Formats: sequence, C-alpha cells, structure tokens
Amino acid sequence: MKATVTKKVLSEGLSLLERVVPSRSSNPLLTSLKIEASSQGLSLSGTNLEMDLSSFAPAEVQEPQSLVVPAHLLSQIVRTLGGELVELELVGDELAVRSGGSEFKIQTGDVTAFPELNFPDQIDATVDAADLARALGSVRYAASSEAFQAVFRGVKLEKRDQGARVVASDGYRVALHDFALEGEVRELIMPARSVDELVRMLRDGEAKLSYGEGQLSVTTERVKMNLKLLDGEFPDYERVIPSETKLQVKLASATLKESVGRVAVLADKNANNRVEFLVSEGQLQLNAEGDYGRAHDTLSVEQNGTEPAISLAFNAKYVQDALGPIEGEAEMLFAESTKPAIFRPAAGGGYMAVLVALRV
Repeated sequence: MKATVTKKVLSEGLSLLERVVPSRSSNPLLTSLKIEASSQGLSLSGTNLEMDLSSFAPAEVQEPQSLVVPAHLLSQIVRTLGGELVELELVGDELAVRSGGSEFKIQTGDVTAFPELNFPDQIDATVDAADLARALGSVRYAASSEAFQAVFRGVKLEKRDQGARVVASDGYRVALHDFALEGEVRELIMPARSVDELVRMLRDGEAKLSYGEGQLSVTTERVKMNLKLLDGEFPDYERVIPSETKLQVKLASATLKESVGRVAVLADKNANNRVEFLVSEGQLQLNAEGDYGRAHDTLSVEQNGTEPAISLAFNAKYVQDALGPIEGEAEMLFAESTKPAIFRPAAGGGYMAVLVALRV
C-alpha cells in the first residue's frame, strides 16, 4: 500500500480518532487504529468499546491494503511533520511516514485481530448536522457526572410533534432542545461522554441516523460513529416544568450572566453558590452573601405578569450554565418562590432550561 494525502486532511481525521481511541489499555489492539486504503482514499477507524469511529481522508492510493498501527503515535508523528503532503507506504511489517524530508517507520499490528467494526448502511432518519450539534451542545451541561443512576449521565433523544427533542437532567435542573428531524425517532439515551465526541464530529451538511440493537449510528459525509446506548428509564422531567407562570422577565442574556458572575464572587461555596433573585417594579436585584461579605447588583428588566414581585434563590453556576446557549434576550418565567423557574431565549428557538429553586 502506498498513499499520498495532505497533512491537514490526515490530521483532522487522526485528531477525532485520538480522542476516542484510548492511549492505554489492557488490550493493546484497542490503542490502535485501522487504516483501510481504497481507490478513493483512506478510512481510519478505532474503538474504545463505548464508541466506534471511522473517518475518511481523500487520498491518492496505489495497491489498496489494510493495516493496523498505534493511534496516538501516528497522530503525534503527523503533527510534527513539516511538509504539506504526507506519503504513507507499507513496507513489510512497517508503515513508512514521509513528509518534507522527514521519514518515520512504525511497526504495524495484526490486522486480522483488530475488532470488527460494523457501520450500518440503512438510514432511519436525517437531520441537519449543525442543528443536531447545536441541540446536543446546548443541553450537555445538565447531564450529571456523578449520579448513581446511569441515565442521569446521559442525554435522551425522543420524538416530538414537529421533530425530535434532546433532554439532559441531573435531578436539580433540566435542559431540553427541540429541533427538526425527518424520519423515525426512537427513544434512547446516549452517554454524555459519547455526545461530546459526536458534537465534535458534526459539521455542516446532513447527518444520517441509524438505530440498532443497543446502539445509535450517526453518519456524515466523512465520519461515521456508533454510540453504545445506556439502559434504563429516563425520569419524567416534564413534571418539574411549571404548567403556568405568574411573572415574566426579559433582559439581555449576556448582561444577566455577567451580573450573576459578579455577585457570585462572594456567594457561599458551601451553600450551593446561592444567589438570590428579587424581581419588583421593573428591576431585578441579585444578592449573594458568604464568609467574606455581601454583594448586590441591580438590573433594569422588562417585567410582566399577575404577580407584582417574587423572590427566589438559585445556584449561580446553574444559572450561568442555563444562560450559556441563549443569545440575545433571555426570558425568565416564574411560578412561585418554591417552584422551578424557566430560562429560555425570548425569541424562541427550541431551547429551554428549568432550574429548581434553592430553599430559604
């Protein structure tokens, strides 16, 4: 096998694989990637048993052949190359990597022992890749990293009337995002760590979804990924979404986020970074208190609703996370001081965050 490929294209494919393939494992083959050469180019694939990933790199190929090499070593070598073009040549049981006057030779592995990775050909649904990345990225923060129930460490996909919805919750907050999707929508839970890698691989164009036994497969123009799914029943998150609200507030999302960050400097870290919200007469007052003093900030807001005033308290970090995906004006919807509040873009767009209020 002999192939010529640009350093940029090869580096992009290897960088995706490098994040999925473990650098250390009791099974050395799991630290390797498989290179399958064809007349169209190179398919680079690897797995960590939770995710399978294949990335295609257009290349000029002579004598197509498959081989296995250490993933992180090859990626490190390619990053150091000085030339714009990279030449790969299989010579015996070594892969020669040449570029810009440099040459490296890497010992290859047993290609027949590499795990067989199957990426389905059927298409069950299609979605704009950028829309899917935006939806997943906007809710990922709400998934737990410590919850004893595995489903809280995942992101749920479910059907909605106009398409699909992704949801994440750690039991104290809920983040959801509705988006358009054509075709079948199957209810499933993706591990949050796998979602992180899926968001990185999604670019412009169309993403194709395929549902298998215990896995979701996502295919784009140049990348394919299998995600092993979580077992379990996702909690009934809709029960915590207030059915009616008594007070609505609008203001610039960036302004609110900056203000929360300022007062949170003095918030008590041992009391959930508590920041109090008091809405009254077109003003939002933010207060925080800790061992070293008190902080206060006042913002002008657009206020509507049947209640003239309301007072609640939230974890400052949770508020900032909820505001992160919101551009432009943010809208806050309050029911009562003891009930969860809704944070969402005033202009719509499918995203919503629900935060549980801290007790007085």
